[in-house]
Amino acid sequence: MSTVDYQISSEEEYQKAYQAALDNPENFWSKIAEQFQWKNKWNKTLEWNFEEYDVKWFLGGKLNITENCIDRHLSEKGEQTAIIWEPNNPKDEVRTYTYNQLAQEVNRFATILQRNGIKKGDRICIYLPMIPEAAFAMLACARIGAIHSVVFAGFSAKALCDRIQDASAKMVITSDGLIRGTKKLLLRNIVGEAIADCDSIETVLTIRHTGDEVETNHLDKWYHEEYAALGEGEIHFEAESMDSEDELFILYTSGSTGKPKGVVHSCGGYMVYADYSFRNVFQYQDGDVFWCTADVGWITGHSYIVYGPLLAGACCLMFEGIPTYPTPGRFWKICEKHSVNQFYTAPTAIRALMGCGNDYPQNFKLDSLKVIGSVGEPINEEAWQWYSKEVGKGNCPVVDTWWQTETGGIMISNLGNIGEHIPTYAGLPLPGIQPVLLNTEGEIIEENGVEGLLAVRHPWPSMIRTTWGDHERCEQVYFSAFKGYYFTGDGARRDEKGHYRIIGRVDDVINVSGHRLGTAEIENAINAHENVVESAVVGYPHDIKGQGIYAYVICHVFPEDEKALRKEITAITSDIIGRIAKPDKIQFVIGLPKTRSGKIMRRILRKIADGTSDQLGDISTLLDPSVVEEIIKGKK
Repeated sequence: MSTVDYQISSEEEYQKAYQAALDNPENFWSKIAEQFQWKNKWNKTLEWNFEEYDVKWFLGGKLNITENCIDRHLSEKGEQTAIIWEPNNPKDEVRTYTYNQLAQEVNRFATILQRNGIKKGDRICIYLPMIPEAAFAMLACARIGAIHSVVFAGFSAKALCDRIQDASAKMVITSDGLIRGTKKLLLRNIVGEAIADCDSIETVLTIRHTGDEVETNHLDKWYHEEYAALGEGEIHFEAESMDSEDELFILYTSGSTGKPKGVVHSCGGYMVYADYSFRNVFQYQDGDVFWCTADVGWITGHSYIVYGPLLAGACCLMFEGIPTYPTPGRFWKICEKHSVNQFYTAPTAIRALMGCGNDYPQNFKLDSLKVIGSVGEPINEEAWQWYSKEVGKGNCPVVDTWWQTETGGIMISNLGNIGEHIPTYAGLPLPGIQPVLLNTEGEIIEENGVEGLLAVRHPWPSMIRTTWGDHERCEQVYFSAFKGYYFTGDGARRDEKGHYRIIGRVDDVINVSGHRLGTAEIENAINAHENVVESAVVGYPHDIKGQGIYAYVICHVFPEDEKALRKEITAITSDIIGRIAKPDKIQFVIGLPKTRSGKIMRRILRKIADGTSDQLGDISTLLDPSVVEEIIKGKK
């Protein structure tokens, strides 16, 4: 079948579906969920309470998500390609896996996990490059009932350690090394440093990828050796029966406090929404080739490289490299080579490639593209127009998707070419999603043509269930600001026709290249330098990244060599968090603008950083207003 009866194909169908979901959400989602393979059907569709946060979908339902990603496709699509893997080096061999082959790879991986003592409920940390084994590992965990926690392989040993400790992970799955562009990282060595303080780790399962020599110890098992020990015959691994509300995975995201929070998603609800949003936003049809350029270390890779496409029986492309290696034409060459139909990337990549000129996309045949998407942050109009014209050739709808790690799937977006496409606007909410704009008092703003705080008033299947080991934190972060609502932390504008434009974060979170980083986490890293007394970090407009990191730093001894100290601070943030958290600008200051109660006024620092210090307003109530003038004078 090229479509399912919940795949929307016209504006009229969208309106009908949206109203049906509004009138009876439980009936709407129940009909969609019935089209999946369940071991036991649920006895109640939804229980929810946003006051004391508790949400459950498809109560009593039993399933295994991998039976819906793999097994149910085998009779009709067994020989269809499930995954195409493009290596970092275009001269290396492309790997493809049919659904039959994917089934064997996942069954073998699950068997290896089981032989190494992994069972239902165990947490497994996955720290891998963008190789097919990353998808196999995730699916194998799900098949056995273990909870995977994928950590982006650009994070430092300290960041990896924090995530392993928080989840009490029993195993780390990694590789010898990682290659992206011309850069190489020895991942197993980083893991070795990370697990030195992690008592919970019993096994390190290492995949040989780069062939580099790495440091190993008594905890190590080599994946290729474990794989060979299984022999050459076909292996069947019985999928564990999971409750709909059992944990499927933990994914750590930065918050406004220093400690990363482990967002937990459940098996049943996440499955239903990942499939639903994938099919509808990208208007996927059987035979299409879908490519999401994200890393599986982020929620985009979870939902739109692994789970969403495979649930839909799609052909999905995975890419190991970067958009500019070996030339800035790499994305477009891959699109042409594999006749990609749906392409999904980040505004950061679009802006970087736009800066390389129009020749690159013009040199390749891109007429296979039917939908091009943007993810991670709001896309600016200049980049939207370039993307539409040079990549989409003016014939290809741009879906500017808004969602979060916590939402599990795309919440606001055009559905392919359905409806009106407005640059910088994400569009309308998907059926089943009920966004509202609130004022600062928590009152709903009913009219259109307004700005407000973006919240959601009714649950959807793939929403966050808890933060791992700390449900109170989940309630505080998402449900305490406005009682009865999930608060997204974003501000938004709604036009006269109800389209939403995301303005940006209203909390202390910076969106760097589509990756959310907590200011407290970065400040803690900077403050680890022996010469740093205190720091304050804010975001500022960046031509490529969307937001850059601007750090204001107070030192014990003002540096004679500012350049050298900046280099040291940059190195510390890279070591503690990862290269993605390096400040773009560091300004050494004598003080920070604080209230009399000691609160740092980041609002003032943001205006200085973005060049609007002439709009500071009244600063006379600060503890020391003269500090502001000194900071403005020394601005980088």
